[in-house]
Amino acid sequence: MPGEIAVLVPGRLQTRTGGYEYDRRMIAGLRDRGWRVDVRELAGSFPTAPAREDAARQLALIPDGTTVLIDGLALGSLPDEVELEASRLKVVALVHLPLAAEIGLDRETAARLEASERRALAVAVRIVVTGRSTIDLLSTYGIAPDRIVLVEPAADRAPLAHGSGGGPLHLLSVGAITSGKGHEILVRALEATPNRDWLLICAGSLDRDPSTVERLRARLRATGLDDRVSLPGELDADALEVCYNSADVFVLATLRETYCMAVAEALAHGLPIVSTTTGAIPELVGAGRDDDYAAGLLAPPGDVAAMTEALTAVLGDSRVRERLAEGARHQRGRLSTWNDAVDKMAAALNDVV
Repeated sequence: MPGEIAVLVPGRLQTRTGGYEYDRRMIAGLRDRGWRVDVRELAGSFPTAPAREDAARQLALIPDGTTVLIDGLALGSLPDEVELEASRLKVVALVHLPLAAEIGLDRETAARLEASERRALAVAVRIVVTGRSTIDLLSTYGIAPDRIVLVEPAADRAPLAHGSGGGPLHLLSVGAITSGKGHEILVRALEATPNRDWLLICAGSLDRDPSTVERLRARLRATGLDDRVSLPGELDADALEVCYNSADVFVLATLRETYCMAVAEALAHGLPIVSTTTGAIPELVGAGRDDDYAAGLLAPPGDVAAMTEALTAVLGDSRVRERLAEGARHQRGRLSTWNDAVDKMAAALNDVV
C-alpha cells in the first residue's frame, strides 16, 4: 500500500551524480505508485555546523511518527540530530557508500567519520544499501544483517550505440573527475598502449576535486595527449546520449564503487567495457559467469599494468571489440529496470511505514 515519507538529501536533488540520480528515480517512482513524498533539500556542506543546524531544523518540523529516509551523505554527519529525533521519527538510512570508505581520506578523518556514521546508523530502523559491497563494509559497524535491505540501481533500456563509424576509436568515460574515479590511472595506461588511434571523452564534473583536475590536465599536456583527451565537464542528458551513441568502447578506471551506474548505462547502449573489479562491475559485465558472453575486460583497481593490458587488447583487435560488444548486447538484456528497483524500495519502506 502507498504510504507517506519524508526524504532528506544534502544539497540540491538535481545534482548530477549517480547517487542523486538514484534518489531522484526512487522519489519519482514512489510518487508514481501513489506515495506522498516530502522532499527536503538540506542547505550547506556536510559536516559543517550550518549544514547540521539546517538538518536539525528540518527534522524538527517533520510530524511525529513519520518515516524519514535520509541520504547517507548527510546522515553520517548527524548522529546528535538523529539520536534526538529517533524516539518520534522512523529513521531509514540510505547508504550508497560509507563516508569513511571514500577514496583519499587520511586515517584520522576516516576514523572520525566512521565513529559519527556508526552512531547515526545505530538509531536507524532500516538501512537501505545500493550495492552488495556496502553490506560487507557495514559489517564492521556491528549492524545486524536483518536491518539491511539491498536495493541496487538499474538502467533504462537505451538505443544501441552506432559507434564512430571509422577513423580513430571513440572512447568514453563517465564520472566526476575525482581521485576515486581513476582518470589519472586511465591516462597512464593509455600512454603505455602501443595503439594511439583513439580519442577519449571524459564526461563529468570538473568542480568536485580541482586538484585532481589540474594534475590530470598537466599530465595530458606533458605527454602530448591533450589533443586526444577531452574534458567537457558535466553534460546534460541529451549531450551525454550523443557521446554514448558515437562511442566504440566505454572505459572507467574507478577505484571504488558500490554498484556503478555508469557501467550499467554503457551496457544499456551495448558498449564493450574496460573497467575495474570493484563493486558490481564484474557481475554487470558477466565476468567469470560465462566467458562467451562477457562484456568487458577488467583490471584490479589501481593496477596500471593490468589496465594497460586490457586497453591494449581492446584497442588493438577489432575481433576482441566485437566479441565484447556481443557480450554487452547479451548483458544488456539482463539489466534490472528502475521499475524493479522502485518496487524493492517500496517494499522496504512499507515494512517500516
